Amino acid sequence: MKANLQDQRMVGWVAIGGLICFIAAQWFRSSESSDLIVSAYPVLMLLGGFAAAAACIGIYNQSWLFQTQKLTLRRISLTTLFLLIGLFELVHIVSFAEGIPNGAMLESEFSLRMMTWGSLLCALGLLLIYAMGDKEVASPRKILLFGGTLVTFVALYTLGIQEWNGFPKLMQGSVLSPTFMQIHFAIGLLYGVAAIILFVKWKQNQEAELASLLCGVMFFFYAECYYVAAVRFDDLNLWFGLVSNCLGYFLIQKGLYVSVVDTPFLKQQVAEAKMNYIAHHDDVTGLPNRRRLTQRLRSMMDEAVEKEQLVGVLVLNINRFKNINDSLGQKAANDVLRQVGQLLKNSALPDEEVFGLGRDEFVVTITGFPEAETALRRARTVMQLFEKPVQVDGNEYHLTLGAGLALYPHDGDSPEEIIQNADTALHYAKEQGIELNRYAHSMQMKALERMQLENDLRKALDRGQFYLVYQPQVNLASGLIVGMEALVRWQHPERGSVSPADFIPLAEESGLIVPLGEWVLREACKQNKLWQEAGYRKLCVSVNLSMRQFRHSHLLDNIRSILEETGLDPAWLELEITESMTFDKDRAFEQLRNIKEIGVHISIDDFGTGYSSLHYLKDLPIDRLKIDRSFVNEVMVDRNNAAIVSTITSMAHHLQLKVTAEGVENEEQLSFLRDQHCHEAQGYFFSKPIEAADFEHLFLRDAAG
Repeated sequence: MKANLQDQRMVGWVAIGGLICFIAAQWFRSSESSDLIVSAYPVLMLLGGFAAAAACIGIYNQSWLFQTQKLTLRRISLTTLFLLIGLFELVHIVSFAEGIPNGAMLESEFSLRMMTWGSLLCALGLLLIYAMGDKEVASPRKILLFGGTLVTFVALYTLGIQEWNGFPKLMQGSVLSPTFMQIHFAIGLLYGVAAIILFVKWKQNQEAELASLLCGVMFFFYAECYYVAAVRFDDLNLWFGLVSNCLGYFLIQKGLYVSVVDTPFLKQQVAEAKMNYIAHHDDVTGLPNRRRLTQRLRSMMDEAVEKEQLVGVLVLNINRFKNINDSLGQKAANDVLRQVGQLLKNSALPDEEVFGLGRDEFVVTITGFPEAETALRRARTVMQLFEKPVQVDGNEYHLTLGAGLALYPHDGDSPEEIIQNADTALHYAKEQGIELNRYAHSMQMKALERMQLENDLRKALDRGQFYLVYQPQVNLASGLIVGMEALVRWQHPERGSVSPADFIPLAEESGLIVPLGEWVLREACKQNKLWQEAGYRKLCVSVNLSMRQFRHSHLLDNIRSILEETGLDPAWLELEITESMTFDKDRAFEQLRNIKEIGVHISIDDFGTGYSSLHYLKDLPIDRLKIDRSFVNEVMVDRNNAAIVSTITSMAHHLQLKVTAEGVENEEQLSFLRDQHCHEAQGYFFSKPIEAADFEHLFLRDAAG
């Protein structure tokens, strides 16, 4: 807006100032103090002429000096035009003839003709260039353009030196002829039309280069006014016209500079600044990213060494952010990230900086403290910021964060090492179920062990190290075994039996849970079919689905393929999902309906620990609720847990769903569940999960037939 105002002022000053100067010049010429035949006049004419020629050649050089990958037709035409005009201006000056008095070098018939050719070409050229549209063209060859310009110049130059009979003279003795006035009057009209076209384009586009070009054309127009007002070959108006042309060339050159150099340079600066911002900032929160964090930490560490202070790196992670993303959608999840980032930024102390590492991780750098306890106190203060809920789509949500702290120079020598160790402390805090944890060197060994375990996990499936165990599900009314849950186990060749609590989360994080879950499903169906073919009573086998499996686009095809491959009837397969898988309501409903349509049963595992909405639970296409073991374990000593179990059982009956209680360990729990009319139960009271051969021996052979 400021630039546009400056352009408007410049156009106004040129329009008004040029008119005032023209009127003043005519008054000066008519005054007695105006002695036109002065010794300085020829010198001024020569200087002005050479300045005009130099300006035109300068426009040509400037346009070709700064090459771009793509040129426009307008720019090429202007470059060629002003090279041609520059040649005419140069010939105009060098073709001055000896004048009277005192042998001074002044205008001649030929020099006036060259000046007139140049003005006519300039007016016609500018009018045509800006009257026509512009477009990008391939980069032309300079030699061809330069050659074409020279041919045009030679042709017009030859025409100018011809002394044809009847060819109108521009001078009659020492007086300029009416033809001179008429031609330049027509040229002035052409400049006027060109000025109007440029004015309209400038008002439409508000481009700075058009403002300068418009001012240049107005100076050309005033130059023609001076030429029309001139009377003699030594008239001061000719010099004023030459000066006006010089000013016009200067403004044309300025406009082209803006177009060719200034504007592209500014655009490049803006583009580079934008790219630099993108490269160093998180695209969701707008906070500086990991690359910027590494750069800043280097300088912070150098300052800390000089001041004998510590540098703290606090890595924060939003707990269960994936569930937020799945339940509320990515837009709302991004809003949560922005609010967390803004809260950290607004609460940062003067010496602290906040960074966004992508996903759901943030970093706060803490500087200017001499001891570790100060950093820990500050970290606890930061964690307290999230005691208040955040607002998302008009609803309040309470967030919990985990944090890991690492200090320089105690916990690492480089930015990368400090960040990695703070991240290790964060993961350890999550594993231990605590809010904040400071890095210790022993954690590094645990992190390396975890990495090695993940590498071993990737090979375990191909090497056949997994196997299934089965836990019976008992009907509480009849006491008969009506089903079994298939659970995966890992027998490591060196570590021995690896707990599912250790390798299942790793499999989830790495994505290995998908092929592993598919293997479990296939093995469970295959084993159940083998038992049926052996003549044992048919039982339903339950298999857990992970979140990644459930969201997989090929889940339904995989289930169909496995059932067809193993020959198991879908009625004898039950898939267990968790409440968190139903966050994305529409997608979950569609997936569950498709599974139900092929005849497979569905149950919700660990019911009561998630966030299921009772509003749509009644519409879920499921068959069973499985009460989480945490409620069953405390059912005899905690009234709240007993009430929860009773409520879930009653609700399931009203929804016409079966209920299975997990984790039954004693007779008292079993008796309570019978009183609540719970349908089925499983747990160590009946049997721990056992291998297929033991399950067959203990629970199938005696019940065969």
